[in-house]
Amino acid sequence: MAGWHELPKAELHLHLEGSVTQETMRLLAPDLSEDEIRARYSFGNFAGFLECFGWVVKRIRTPEDYALITRQLLADLERQNVRYAEITLSAGVVLWKKQEFGPIYDAVQRAARSSPVEVQWNVDAIRHFGVEHVMQVAELAAERVGDGVVSFGIGGDEARGPAEWFTDVYRFAHEKGLRLTAHAGEAAGPESVWRALELGAERIGHGIRSVEDSALLKHLRDRDIPLEISITSNVATGVVASLAEHPVRRIYDAGVPIVLNTDDPGIFGTTLEREYEIAATAFGFSDAELQQIAGNGFRYAFRIDRGRGDLRNVH
Repeated sequence: MAGWHELPKAELHLHLEGSVTQETMRLLAPDLSEDEIRARYSFGNFAGFLECFGWVVKRIRTPEDYALITRQLLADLERQNVRYAEITLSAGVVLWKKQEFGPIYDAVQRAARSSPVEVQWNVDAIRHFGVEHVMQVAELAAERVGDGVVSFGIGGDEARGPAEWFTDVYRFAHEKGLRLTAHAGEAAGPESVWRALELGAERIGHGIRSVEDSALLKHLRDRDIPLEISITSNVATGVVASLAEHPVRRIYDAGVPIVLNTDDPGIFGTTLEREYEIAATAFGFSDAELQQIAGNGFRYAFRIDRGRGDLRNVH
């Protein structure tokens, strides 16, 4: 396939705050120099990424800022022929910044409604901030079921926020009608994925360390549980040592369903089209395989807006 624009695509693992490009940052913070912004966006490991992410989110200060970055992101997705996106909005970060979540959510939801890209929201918490924090975020998500919020998840440090802490929170979220996700198996090993599955996670964010456990790969395959894989992200954060060592091909060949995503495209300098190109050129995915993976983005979506047609039939 000569280009990936023509392929209808969905994005299921995409952080709004991480979509802020260096160009958008100049709009948010015109007092900063290009050199300072470029330096902040330069890092070589996971700790450096977290530092960059924290620096970015501190400069998203108002509901209008959140609306701006939503419009910028959706314009970019539209250019790539992304038809559907489940965008993660970090209510955990909003609370950490001591901001009011309601006006921010209203602003991003208004911005999303103006885009031809169908948007559903995943609201996530910072797991290493503890149970009380995570429950507070789940309650914010539950209040907005039916108003664009489709799912709830946890991100952050897997080791400092073990999944077993959140059994009651995930039960609450499920009972309120939220679909369930969790970051797992990114920096931590396959046991982190097992624990996320025990919580009830229906999709796993990253999950690439699953490749270390053949029983887990079989479980994911047999239970049809997809991994949201973001190749560039994993290389940029040092989760894998190099592009050549990324396990995406082995995971796919083991029969585990996967979806390609960008994670934090503004920070990592990638696009969804680029992720497909990397899969083709670096890992030998055929056009037919990539079309099937693109279809997975619609197949494993948590909600389809029937008013715009059944997007599972567009691929």
